[in-house]
Amino acid sequence: MKVLTSKEMREIDRKTIEEIGIPGPVLMENAGIRITGAILKRFPRITEENVVIVAGKGNNGGDGFVVARHLFNLGARPNVLLLASKQELKGDAALNLGIAEKIGVEIAEVTKIEEWKKHRIGLFHASVIVDAIFGTGLLKPAEGLYATAIEDINKAPGFKVAVDIPSGLSSDTHLLIGPAVKADLTVALAAPKIGHVLPPAEEYVGELVISDISIPPFLFEDESLKLEVIEKKDALPYVQKRKRDSHKGTYGHLFVLAGSLGKTGAAVMAAKAALRMGAGLVTVGTPQSCWPVIARSMMELMTEALPETPQKTISEAALPMVLDLLKGKDAVLIGPGISAHPSTAKLVVSLMPKIKVPAVIDADGLNILAENPDALKSFSCPAVLTPHPGEFARLIRRSNKDVLDNRLELAAEFAEKYKVFLVLKGYRTLVATPRGKIFINPTGNPGMATGGSGDVLSGMIASLIIQEKNMLGATAAAVYLHGLSGDIGAKRIGERPLIAGDLIKYLPQALKEMES
Repeated sequence: MKVLTSKEMREIDRKTIEEIGIPGPVLMENAGIRITGAILKRFPRITEENVVIVAGKGNNGGDGFVVARHLFNLGARPNVLLLASKQELKGDAALNLGIAEKIGVEIAEVTKIEEWKKHRIGLFHASVIVDAIFGTGLLKPAEGLYATAIEDINKAPGFKVAVDIPSGLSSDTHLLIGPAVKADLTVALAAPKIGHVLPPAEEYVGELVISDISIPPFLFEDESLKLEVIEKKDALPYVQKRKRDSHKGTYGHLFVLAGSLGKTGAAVMAAKAALRMGAGLVTVGTPQSCWPVIARSMMELMTEALPETPQKTISEAALPMVLDLLKGKDAVLIGPGISAHPSTAKLVVSLMPKIKVPAVIDADGLNILAENPDALKSFSCPAVLTPHPGEFARLIRRSNKDVLDNRLELAAEFAEKYKVFLVLKGYRTLVATPRGKIFINPTGNPGMATGGSGDVLSGMIASLIIQEKNMLGATAAAVYLHGLSGDIGAKRIGERPLIAGDLIKYLPQALKEMES
């Protein structure tokens, strides 16, 4: 599902009206009908509800007038507060204002804060409040009368329904630009916008419903639209039931370079996750002293003891052995728990240009790359990097705040520059491609903010890559399933006690749910 900016949405609206020939009033009518339907679904006895609609002078207000008309026709008596004079309205909004008035809908003009104070008492007695003040084109903070109205809407106890986007949010950023309505339900028209799907703006959206208003679907297939949400249907092709005549070789052999003293758990979780995700074979290369722990962790794992440093990390002397182990493998995962020891770092940097299979780089592998950024350019095969915001900040030498505030732009720039797939982990994990496209993952929950969750994800990604041979599809599907496993775990045991091992525990159920 595409995620649009205000400019992209305006262009699609223009094509729909001017090139396809669907009139603007028809689109506005469809929007109003969809919003009305969403309200009725939650308040089926609408005639018993006290409804207040707060409208602006633009098309968002026009949608609000359509909602008022349909509710009025159903027997409700909505109270409409227009934050403008009626003479200010133009086009489709003015048309629907006139229609609403002609059938008997009462619309009060409110142009000053003093007038608002006289009318807002009804707001605090409303059981349903429809926010139709601003639409997707807002670029600057709400001020004056608008800011006061937004503040009072938030104070009011009624159920708040936002038309298209909560007023005060911008479609073009996930950051808060000023005061905004904190909705219980947002009915987005045609497609989600950036402010709908990423925090902190997302926290103001409440339940998000995407409503079809009859814009032709092919208009959303434009290659210039770079932002999408991963949907269940996108992941389904990568978890189909297996053919009866398959064998372990059908599903690939993954080599995992991981572990060091005190960090064997990272290696174990990554390898276990890879097997649970369906890899045919998994071999873990780890320091000699760590080998017994990892070898005993799961009977199905294959393990190799590698030369180590005095600090019990993998030594650069292991390079010939690692290269030999890579022969016949379908992908390599580098990083979980390997440490950033100088000798280990030399091994990783020396290894990268010699890798001839897809690679997934995680954890300490990323910390090593942060000190050797040019090593990224040495990859001859596709690579997936899986940093959390702190690791990504070190990679690009920016602050954590810069990364969080500009995640979409920075992730796309990095993936394009280094021709890699970047998985920027966190709430609403991003998958950026070498062509600058970004996919936003909708699954997952705060319970997954725990040590080892990233190791599980890297193992899942590497596993699906060797099975499906499609870097983008496999990576996006693995990210989706990782979050889905966490969501299933949170439902079973709650978010607070959730640990990384639970993600592996509930992965089979996530896969089964997808397969069915």
